[in-house]
Amino acid sequence: MDATTDEPAILPDRPRSDARRPVALVVGVVATVLFVALRLAVDLDGGAPLAFDQWWDDAMAALAHPVAVIVAWIPAIVGGTIGMIVIGITTAVVFILVKRPWDALNVAASIALVVLIGAPLAAVIARARPMDSLAETQATSFPSGHTAVATTIAVTLALILRRGWIWAAGAVWVLLMMWSRTYLHAHWLSDVTAGFLEGLAVATLVWALVEVWRVRRAQRLVAASG
Repeated sequence: MDATTDEPAILPDRPRSDARRPVALVVGVVATVLFVALRLAVDLDGGAPLAFDQWWDDAMAALAHPVAVIVAWIPAIVGGTIGMIVIGITTAVVFILVKRPWDALNVAASIALVVLIGAPLAAVIARARPMDSLAETQATSFPSGHTAVATTIAVTLALILRRGWIWAAGAVWVLLMMWSRTYLHAHWLSDVTAGFLEGLAVATLVWALVEVWRVRRAQRLVAASG
């Protein structure tokens, strides 16, 4: 990342003072607190489904339909481990090719961090999935990794690209993923809620920190060259 890359990066589309940064930090902290609170609630209940978990699982079972099951498998497959690795690498590579290395770093760091947090946590908690799961059956239900990664990518891209339609598309994708994982009985509703909170926290906090780092480095390079 040389000066010719860093200096233009803060002007005109990357302001030195971005009002979204403190907002992102607040959202990230609140999401983290809510995630921890939900984690404690699940732990206090011994990992058993919460009241609304069982209600939602029963509701999804009552709406079971072969066509809907096929539709639910689409985000489950696309948002799986391989799918997310492909999407993450492709997105980072595209940002590198268009000479936006900080955005590539943002995407890569966010995805790596959300996986590093979620996967070990799910293994440690070892919460059982719904008995009627149509997908995974191993006891790694909390939090939902699919939802966490989907939220991370959606929020990160929306923050980077600053387009309303990306926010809208990302919201649809995350909601579809949350529905998919519960419709297939792969997760409890609290699992996908935790995944959403985890992804939101990681995406907002990493974005804010990377942006601060990028701007300060660019300013130092500009000062040194002047």
